[in-house]
Amino acid sequence: MDMYNRIKSKMTMVTVTFFMVATFFACGGPPSPRKVLRIAHGLPVSHPVHGALVHFGETLRKESGGTLDAVIYPSQQLGSERQILELLQIGIVDIGKVSTSVLEGFVPEYEILGLPYLFEGESHKNAVLFGPIAEFFFEASIPFRLRGLTFYDAGFRSFYSMGKPILRPEDLSGLKVRTQESPVAMNMVTAMGGSATPISWGELYTSLQAGIVDAAENNPPSFYLSRHYEICRYYALDEHSAVPDVVLISTKTYNTLSVREREILHKAAALSSRRQKILWDQSTSESLAAVEKAGVKILRPSKKEFRQKVMHLYAPYRKNPSWETMLDRIKEAGGPADG
Repeated sequence: MDMYNRIKSKMTMVTVTFFMVATFFACGGPPSPRKVLRIAHGLPVSHPVHGALVHFGETLRKESGGTLDAVIYPSQQLGSERQILELLQIGIVDIGKVSTSVLEGFVPEYEILGLPYLFEGESHKNAVLFGPIAEFFFEASIPFRLRGLTFYDAGFRSFYSMGKPILRPEDLSGLKVRTQESPVAMNMVTAMGGSATPISWGELYTSLQAGIVDAAENNPPSFYLSRHYEICRYYALDEHSAVPDVVLISTKTYNTLSVREREILHKAAALSSRRQKILWDQSTSESLAAVEKAGVKILRPSKKEFRQKVMHLYAPYRKNPSWETMLDRIKEAGGPADG
């Protein structure tokens, strides 16, 4: 394992070195009035996130008259989301998109957004992620050399499985369920009766094929675009969590921007978020239709039993006064449940 880690570390350093040299020449060598922001994410170019980030770059160019530009590195070209965060912290990458579940390991406040059944429905989720509450999370990461710019909707996560459908928490008993590398996600699956097994996203398809895990959980576009539906033939829409994505900028980069450039940056981020939401909703509908056409059984179990199994997970967070206040603000932001 030590040898593997040393090799992996050397490969990462080679990738970063190549990236720095390539960026130097791509940007024309020495510094110039034109600033090119390097944006990294781990998803394919077919994903709504990539389309939104392309829009982000287009807005930067348009609003700045070409003095701000962007180059995008998709599909884990610069590493996993954890590695992207590390590159942001040292300023090699300027902007990155990551799941807030990965960010938990850097900024503890983001654990709140991973709690199960935090939102009553779509309108409640939108009120929190795209309203005043969001700034609490964006500012929480500043001491860690990261600044939030906007959230991207990542929908609701649900279980999909191979051998049997998951209609009640008891159906998770004995199943090895892939989770994100997040204590909140792992605790949730354990509380429901499953065996939480954190595996990187890029390794999940082969892990399902090999029987290393029996089930996983994610949103409809990810289930479809990953082709996991080719192996898992049951998709139970229990919608246990709504872990969003977040677009971050390195504070090293942010601090070099003028007031006007920051205004343009925030406008571009907000507009890209609106574009991502449109693309996301479209992709969600298309993905559910596609997997159902491919023979996957779409199930809609009652959420009541799943919810009851995990409500005790909130207790530790309410021991922190500022986090308890935030949980109360999130609850108050909700309107009528969407069902």
